[in-house]
Amino acid sequence: MKPEHLPQLAPPGAGLPKIERFVANRMIRWKAARTTRDQATAVFVQQREAILRLLKDQDQTTLAQPVLIKRLPGLEDSSRYWSLLMVVDHLRIVNRDIAEVIASLGAGRLPEREASIAAVKPNPQVSHTVIADFEQGCSDFTSIVAAVPDLKTSLKFPHPWFGPMDAATWHFMTAFHMQLHIKQMNLISAGLSKP
Repeated sequence: MKPEHLPQLAPPGAGLPKIERFVANRMIRWKAARTTRDQATAVFVQQREAILRLLKDQDQTTLAQPVLIKRLPGLEDSSRYWSLLMVVDHLRIVNRDIAEVIASLGAGRLPEREASIAAVKPNPQVSHTVIADFEQGCSDFTSIVAAVPDLKTSLKFPHPWFGPMDAATWHFMTAFHMQLHIKQMNLISAGLSKP
């Protein structure tokens, strides 16, 4: 699309409706408290494989084509016009940042920077090389999590929407977050298949 035809969306970091954020926060914390480390890691690995399957056999032009989708619960308005590669870039960034949070909390210190929704938006010009970076980042994530002796840390780090969370909740939320973006990728794929 030419710039004058781009959809007008809310700015990055504008957030979610209050009720949606409240419900998501409660659901994440409730499920995280009832999910073991091994279960959360298994779901993370399953989501990684599901994402890679969605990308398989797609040509570079298709992967890079943004598609306007409806807003899903949990998805900011600014994230509704992404390509498949943009979703993968976003997940790469988020997974890397959350791995740093988990490593810091596991070591008994707070991360040096604040979490920011606007800071994890993808590069619209991202290339297909991001797929390998995403795969490596997922492997790094599971290694970092495995190296933390106890994820139920007394120290907590605040999520911009959901407030302070321990390393176990951040760990759980990573797979939860990937599940949301798989739904987004399915909608993008459906839009790509329309004539």
